[in-house]
Amino acid sequence: MSIDTAPAAGATALDATSAAATRRDIVHRLLMTLGPILAALVIAGCILLAVGVDPLAYYGYVLEKGLFSPLGIQQTLTRMAPLLFLAAGLIVAFRAGMWNLGGDGQFLLGAVTAAASAPVLVQVMPAWLALFCAFLIAMLVAMIWSLVPALLRAYQGVNEIITTLMMTFLGTSLANVLVKLVFRDPGTTVPQTRTLPVEDRLPRLFETTITSGLLLGLAVIIIVHLVMTRTAFGLKLRIVGANPRAAVHAGLGVPGLTIAVFAISAGLAGLAGAVDIIGVQGNVRADWNPAYGLAVIPAVFLARMNGFAAIGFVFLLSVLSIGGESAARRLGVPNHFTLVLVSIVLIVLALAEYVDHRYHQSRKA
Repeated sequence: MSIDTAPAAGATALDATSAAATRRDIVHRLLMTLGPILAALVIAGCILLAVGVDPLAYYGYVLEKGLFSPLGIQQTLTRMAPLLFLAAGLIVAFRAGMWNLGGDGQFLLGAVTAAASAPVLVQVMPAWLALFCAFLIAMLVAMIWSLVPALLRAYQGVNEIITTLMMTFLGTSLANVLVKLVFRDPGTTVPQTRTLPVEDRLPRLFETTITSGLLLGLAVIIIVHLVMTRTAFGLKLRIVGANPRAAVHAGLGVPGLTIAVFAISAGLAGLAGAVDIIGVQGNVRADWNPAYGLAVIPAVFLARMNGFAAIGFVFLLSVLSIGGESAARRLGVPNHFTLVLVSIVLIVLALAEYVDHRYHQSRKA
């Protein structure tokens, strides 16, 4: 009798230990995710108090406009579309151990080329085909723009943080030059591209103002998550990011995979720009730069590069973005305060990761 019950008792104890460890891991992840957000909100609230603004009123307006009003929630969901594409591109790069910080330049070049090509293409071909070609052009332009940092990283080992940031500045400047000179609409006084007619843009969902680009963004980020976690190609990219030397010894083509990572990440950033223009804006004005690329980075890190979790954090970022614009107008806060809040989240997240890493290192020692 004791012979039969001993293994069962041991298995039960093992299951209980495993369940307890799983619960601790979940609690730890929640603390490491929600903690930085709450800390950032408190710090940002202190900044608002310092400049004479009631933080509770500010956050109340953010929630009212970005989440609880019918028009606000539609604007929030529409804003998610380009952010989801950018998040998908960052997940590809970060899971492969590479830093594509050139998302804003790639986004703007994709937006400008889509804005310039779509109004011309709809005049010579069906609207759906014209939009598809505009998306393709935006993606290819962004991919080409990523070649310089990709080749330097692949064959010279140059740090891509520096090169992608440099290419962002160049891309932003080039996009403005294109709008003001090459692609400028001669019929307007303010420098901008030709405007894509509303009826030729991406269709709306369920008779609302929500662009169908939201569905495209959701599909893309889910596909990226599954590719990076469930396929051999995704495994190769993760191996390259985790240990390039081991990848070489395993016979993987590290330079080719490196270039592929940059191309996919940049292509998705270019598509983000195209979705924003073809789905919502209709044109690009000179000096327009919403800086979505850098704003999405904290959302991706908070999601731990998980595509499904990133959807939730992109939604939160959209609420802050849409609601922050309304709160800024009502309370006299600069429009860029949302970016300040996102930056604080990123800094607090980095500090939390550092403290957590040192804590675990000390326990192992």
